[in-house]
Formats: sequence, C-alpha cells, structure tokens
Amino acid sequence: MKLVTFNDGRVGHIDGEAVVELDVPSMRDYFEQEGKVEETGRRFPLGEVTLQAPIVPKKFFHTAGNFTDHHDELTAVDWSHPVHKGIVFFQNVDAIIGPDQPIVYPEGLTKELDYELELAVVIGKSGKFFGPEEAEDYIAGYTIFNDITARDIQRREMRSGVFSFSKGIDTFCPIGPWIVTKDEVPDPHALAMELRVNGERRQTGNTEKMIISIPHLVAYHSAQGYTAGDIITTGTISGVAAVQPNPFDFYLRPGDRVEAEIEGIGTLRNHVVGWKDAHDTEPFSSDLYGPAN
Repeated sequence: MKLVTFNDGRVGHIDGEAVVELDVPSMRDYFEQEGKVEETGRRFPLGEVTLQAPIVPKKFFHTAGNFTDHHDELTAVDWSHPVHKGIVFFQNVDAIIGPDQPIVYPEGLTKELDYELELAVVIGKSGKFFGPEEAEDYIAGYTIFNDITARDIQRREMRSGVFSFSKGIDTFCPIGPWIVTKDEVPDPHALAMELRVNGERRQTGNTEKMIISIPHLVAYHSAQGYTAGDIITTGTISGVAAVQPNPFDFYLRPGDRVEAEIEGIGTLRNHVVGWKDAHDTEPFSSDLYGPAN
C-alpha cells in the first residue's frame, strides 16, 4: 500500500489512479493508531491532488557513510575528520518538503549545493532498547529522502568532527512521494537506486551495498527511543557532486530538476529555485564565518 499526505494535510492511500481518504488527522496519527483507521468514503483522482511530504516525524535519524562505494569515494575528499560507517545525527524536521516542492538555493550561505539519494525507513510504533531480531516488528514502510547538503558549510563543520547545519537548512530535506508499506518491499536490501539532474544520471547504486543492514540500524537507533512515525535514513550511494574531479560542474543550481528514484518505492521529484524566486528579500547571509566561498 502507498500512503500519502495530500492537499491541506489529508491522509490517504492510493488505489489505482485514485486517492482514498482516511479518517485520521495526520500520518503520524495513522501510525500511532497502528493503521486501524476507517476510510471517509471520499475518493480523489490522483492527478488532481497535490502530494505533500508523506509525514513529518517527531524524530528524524540520519545515517552517514553506510554504502561501500560512497564510503570509499569519501576518502578522496579533503575532510578534516573521517566519516566512519553508521555515523548518526539528527535532521531538522522543519526543513522537510514534499514532492514537486522547491529546494531553495541560499546563495548567501553556500556555493556548493549537493544531492544525496537515500532510502528512508519509517518506524511504525514506539519502542526502545531492542535488538536486530526484533527490528522488523518496528518497521512500517519506506520512503525516499534526498539529503541536500551545503558542502562548503559541511567542510567548516567537519573541523569539529560533526555536521548538521549544512544539511538542515530550510527546504534541504525532500521526502516522498509516499510511504510504501513494508509488505510491498520483499527485500529492502536489493533495490536499485538512481538520482538524475536535468535527466542526466548522477548517482547509481543498490541497497545491497549497505555496510550496516536495516535491522541493525533500526536496533542501533532504538537506544534513543522511537515514536510511531519516526524516520531513519540508511545513507547515500556513490556519485555525489563533491567527489567529482570538478565538483562545480555538478553542484546544483537554480533551474535544475532533480529526480531521486528507488526501485519499488517510486520517484521523488524536486526543482531548485533561487532565493529571490522564493523570498521577497535579499539572500540571507551570516557573518559567523565570513562570506561563503
């Protein structure tokens, strides 16, 4: 089943070319009620609704350095600290946007806007302190996450061995287009992944290349405690702009169209817009570290 949030925050599931509305106020409520909700009786043509981010979780757990090829290519980047496998940090849930919503290029802050295609796991119930053998009971489904990153800011953060601001700026967290329930994903460790910019393939890979498996990731994060609807990302694949011989030929720019696709899950599409196309002000900047460069 494909679960969606649409129009003014309504929740539903897709039935062919229609969206069937569910009688629940939010997707988080849907999972808190263990999916035991009724239909309202209303149906909408899929092509006539506006899909939003399928869920805004209470907690959004990031995993980095978890794909073999990407982990290897990171050694070519001049980070001040290594990116160890399975590194964990939080994402800013207020930065979440949905399918076809714009990624706003904050040119007053960064000149190096990158992409990272990731599979995201949606947690279906509350819990904490459990092992990999119990993890399957907590997985509700999967969605797509594009981890937009300001690489110049990230390099500054990495001097302290951490990074968060570079990935948590407003609109830097596209997810969607829906949540696919786990019964429709027989093997989440065998899914082809591809990210395209303006139709050009930039990232290709497969979830079989994960270093740490999904059950182990879910179990590891459980020490921080889960709420129904929380999200865990599983790391990106090879091919990000930052590792290319000339990254500036690959970094995102206003006008770019980004398609993030995972087999069996779908395609998350977003476009990049300039600051002035989204705001009626001059680009926001901060003198904390001096001008972005």
